[in-house]
Amino acid sequence: MPGTRSGPHRSARRLLLLATGAATLAFAQTALAQETSALRGPVSESQMRNELFSAPKGKKGSSQKAAAQQNEGIPAPAYEPVSAGATPSADKPSNGSSIFAETGNADAFADAPAPGAAASRPPSTARDRAEQARAEAAQPPQTATERAAAEQDEGLDETSTGTTRAGTVDGEADLTVDAGAERAEAIEGIDRTDEENPFAPVGMRLGTFLLKPSLETGFTWTSNANYSTARSPALLSETTLRLNAASDWSRHSATVDVFGTFRKSVSGEAIDEKKAGIDARLRLDLADDYAALATLGYALGPESASSPIVITGTVGRPLRQTLTGSAGIEKDLGKLRFALTARAERDVYGDAELSAGGMLSQRDRNTTLATVALRGGYEISPALTPFVEFEVGRRVYDEKVDSSGYERSTKRIAARAGLEVDLGEKLSGEIAAGWLEERFDDGRLKPISGATLDASLAWSPLRGTIVNLTGSTTVEGATAAGESGSILYSGGVAVQRELRANLTGNLAFGAAYRDYVGVDGHDLTLSAEVGLTWWLNRYAGITGRARHETQTSSIAGRGYKVDSVFLGLKLQR
Repeated sequence: MPGTRSGPHRSARRLLLLATGAATLAFAQTALAQETSALRGPVSESQMRNELFSAPKGKKGSSQKAAAQQNEGIPAPAYEPVSAGATPSADKPSNGSSIFAETGNADAFADAPAPGAAASRPPSTARDRAEQARAEAAQPPQTATERAAAEQDEGLDETSTGTTRAGTVDGEADLTVDAGAERAEAIEGIDRTDEENPFAPVGMRLGTFLLKPSLETGFTWTSNANYSTARSPALLSETTLRLNAASDWSRHSATVDVFGTFRKSVSGEAIDEKKAGIDARLRLDLADDYAALATLGYALGPESASSPIVITGTVGRPLRQTLTGSAGIEKDLGKLRFALTARAERDVYGDAELSAGGMLSQRDRNTTLATVALRGGYEISPALTPFVEFEVGRRVYDEKVDSSGYERSTKRIAARAGLEVDLGEKLSGEIAAGWLEERFDDGRLKPISGATLDASLAWSPLRGTIVNLTGSTTVEGATAAGESGSILYSGGVAVQRELRANLTGNLAFGAAYRDYVGVDGHDLTLSAEVGLTWWLNRYAGITGRARHETQTSSIAGRGYKVDSVFLGLKLQR
């Protein structure tokens, strides 16, 4: 029957349509979920960790059950804690979805986004990724100051401890650096300091002394080998050895200077001379501002050509030996300076060889001079100390009565005033003037007296230039009957200059005036010398000098003139 069959068929068709529609909606929902979820496209490892650890805590197996229900499309019931405070309150925003966000160690598991950046879904298409890359490239990079400000804006960390997260060292504000600060060089890269004098002797160590030896050897041509009125030229071989020793003590000081010179004729006038000498000084700094000083000197050589005693008919000048020594003590009392010094000088003359044969004794010229001097000064400044000095002594001849029947021993008295200067390397030394008298035991001889002038100054007006000023007053004896002797005033100026690092020049001028006592006569001696030394290296150099000396006298037969030139090699250590 058509009427009864239509009802069931319509119901069947309706059920079929409903089932088809439900299936279509299910498939559409699944497709839409795949399109909009984060599973499509590339997934970063950090996102996977965030989603993995963002599930809420519950009973064992609740996470697996909720995930299974979600996969089946059935919504999972919301987690409801048993006690209040287990989860953040609704009115307090959470700083992250991860359950580890409150521990402060989330950075150890995932790369945290930049401060202030909003969380967004990763790009799922190539177009989205390209747009995100262009946007990131367009943004300027953050400076250290901006990063520090962003970290400060985060405020207190949302943890149960309530502490503030510490920023990194690089995130601190830029420190102000001195504009003149420079990076220090490596030790091996530091420039070496230039030596003040690269050709100065370095010396050698001997115990606590520093030795500086030097050797000078060469040839000398002279126009007057014997310093006589009759000029006799000669070519001489000349060698000089010098040794300087200085102590390296922390408190006391000592110096020793030794020299030896050998001259022998190669051609011309026969000359064979030997000179040697030593000069030693010792200073001991004692307690209570006391200081002890001692000196010792010895000189050996032929008598000077300008000696006031001329022995006629001899082959050469007699040998002279001079031994000197002194000992003294100094004391400082505030600005007062006191010194007591004892000196001794011994002169011994060798026999003179006569041209006619035989020897002529010179024992009647041998003398010993002993003096004691007391000095007092006042320091008006650390550089200037005026002083006065009084001296008494006696000169004793080995022969009480000489060959002419005169007793030539004398009593000596002297007084002088001077100035000590101490400006360091610039200027140092002393200068003094006074009066001296030596009265003979024999009343027939006229006393030797006169003004005195003594000086010893070292001046450096410029760097590399040294000027030495010397002066002395000496009493000389006589052997002729009725003659008392003479006073010799001598002085000199020597200038040494470093013309270049390896070239040294020297210039010297000297003058001597002799005044005879008991005889109307005087001598005047002038000399000048110029020299150059070209250093090949620190240890060897070529040296040369030229010298002129002349003497004029009111006494006949005492004048002479000498020119000489030396060229040789100088070695030093």
